[in-house]
Amino acid sequence: MAVSRGARPLQVYKETGQLLRSGILKKEPPWYRVVASIPPSTILVRTAPVGFEKSGESRSVPKRARKSKRFFQPERIQYTEDELRQTFFADHPWELARPRILVEDSGNDGLGYDWSRLQQSGKALDGESVVQRQLWLMENNKLSKKAAYDVARREFYKLRMRSDIERRIAAEEARAVGAWFGKTHLQVGLELEEKALAAWKVKAEKALEKRQQRIDALAGPGGVSDDADEAVPAAGQDSPLPGAESQNSTETRSVAV
Repeated sequence: MAVSRGARPLQVYKETGQLLRSGILKKEPPWYRVVASIPPSTILVRTAPVGFEKSGESRSVPKRARKSKRFFQPERIQYTEDELRQTFFADHPWELARPRILVEDSGNDGLGYDWSRLQQSGKALDGESVVQRQLWLMENNKLSKKAAYDVARREFYKLRMRSDIERRIAAEEARAVGAWFGKTHLQVGLELEEKALAAWKVKAEKALEKRQQRIDALAGPGGVSDDADEAVPAAGQDSPLPGAESQNSTETRSVAV
């Protein structure tokens, strides 16, 4: 049975019935009576899904999600903490350079802490602590996002400064009893910088020497000699006139007579 490539499902049933009535098909296909009792839909495009808010109230899908190119893409899942993390780490990018423990018992380990305070026992102070503290202040103290961020950030700065002071005091006490910690990061960085500058100086001297040799080679042995340079009058001196020497000799002879 030849059926056009762009035929609809119901059109296939109609053309098959015509072939049976005309006698071209001698036997009904197994699906013929099933399709007759349950005709297929003529619209194959699915209806747009209905989105739901957290409160349970339905909302209409935005027009952008109804486009064909985005129809089969899943809806983007975004949490409140995502925006808070983005704001904090944009203001404190060096916090991402601190070592972190990524091992977790479950995906909700942060829910096991009491975020009524920022410092938690068994958890290192990091950016995630500020995010969870800010979220707790927004939900429990009914603070705005900016106000909660200022409170959490102020507490974070105090704990960071106290930790740095404790670290410095511990290092001084250790040095007092003979501990040696080696070079600091600044000292190591300065040494590496001095080595790089020394290597650059050697390369620059070699390049300058090669350049001078190239200039001398271009000048060659046929260049202007030093005697010729001495014969040229210096700048600012007047050269004698062509007839000055003969005139002086004539005057000398006349005086002698």
